[in-house]
Amino acid sequence: MTAVWHCQGVNRTAAPAGAARQGSLRELNLALVLGRIAAAQRPPSRAALAAETGLTRATVSAVVEDLVAGRLVTEAAPTPRAGAGRPARGLVLAGDGPAGLGLEINVDYLAACVVDLAGEVRHHTVHRADLRPVSPGDALGRLARLAARARADAEAQGLTLAGAALGVPGLVDDTGLVRLAPNLGWHDVPVPELLAGHPALTEAVDGVPALVVENEANLAALGELHAVAGSGSFLHISGEVGIGAGIVLDGALFRGARGWSGEIGHIPVRPDGPPCRCGGRGCLERYAGQEAILSAAGLAGADLPADTAPTRLAELAGAGDPAALHALHEAGTAIGVTVASVVNLLDLDTIVLGGGYAPLTEWLRPPVLTEIDRRVLTAAWSPVTVRPATLGATAAAVGAAGSVVRRIIARPAGWLARL
Repeated sequence: MTAVWHCQGVNRTAAPAGAARQGSLRELNLALVLGRIAAAQRPPSRAALAAETGLTRATVSAVVEDLVAGRLVTEAAPTPRAGAGRPARGLVLAGDGPAGLGLEINVDYLAACVVDLAGEVRHHTVHRADLRPVSPGDALGRLARLAARARADAEAQGLTLAGAALGVPGLVDDTGLVRLAPNLGWHDVPVPELLAGHPALTEAVDGVPALVVENEANLAALGELHAVAGSGSFLHISGEVGIGAGIVLDGALFRGARGWSGEIGHIPVRPDGPPCRCGGRGCLERYAGQEAILSAAGLAGADLPADTAPTRLAELAGAGDPAALHALHEAGTAIGVTVASVVNLLDLDTIVLGGGYAPLTEWLRPPVLTEIDRRVLTAAWSPVTVRPATLGATAAAVGAAGSVVRRIIARPAGWLARL
């Protein structure tokens, strides 16, 4: 399978500082060398790593041996070369060692994903279900069973889960407590506590670090950031039943003071508009959420699963269906009105349409750009790009699994200590 992200460049000066705080020169060297291998466009040799890092060849060789023994690095096939001498063997991230488990819970589906250290998606499963009438405990129990199947598949492929991350469509604090997920009807749900007590989840992640719980739109933005080399600053909008956004500034996720940034679905398009589940009125979700678009297209009550509704809308729009075209134009207009304010505030040059919006970009983009051109002060000389997400609807789960893997790359000594 094709790798789903390109690792970003490593800050050569920042890495030693972090390693120094850990109090170990070995940890510093492990992180430095593994980071260089992860960031390289082509597999670097040991000699190239020594020249780039300033470490001695002996030190690099010793570090590489540790990384190989820990199933973090493997040798690539030698590159053919002209002339005499043995060709240097490059080093690449291993695909048969640690892996990340990514989980997602949304309004009408659950997902589980396994990504290996090299960025390959090794498992991805979606379970369709309307979770609004379901208690948090029941919903998380279903997710735990999905996680157990993901782990079994990973182990059958020779992988070891090194951690898990879960994306939730709501406000999550730094303890994993879901303060509010309006479209699920959740208030102050202690997700880690509920999952830790479930036998199926204990089986799924036994022996791995504590589950990290994060807003699903943030994880989707991280997935996009690492899927597209050179991504700098952008707004990633996840269009599902609810609408969330991840804000990436200068290659880093912007979380806000409490980690709750990106609730773009609850920015009012019309302050006197229809009531929203959040308690406000006229929110973007009421005009551009999946259910609003389906209703405007005459598909209300059609019982279309989350992963097929955008495809059905795209089919109708592609065939020239007037209702579908009108619904997508109105949704795109509402998105454009909202996005224009964000661009004026943050000076972003790229809008990424993700989730259910990705396959509908052809029809959403024109009205979005119309509103941006009309409302953004700098639009005349600084155009904004609107494009579909690379990972589409899988972004949150893949981003969650990838976040686990990138923690290993940033601190390989922690993984090696467990062996």
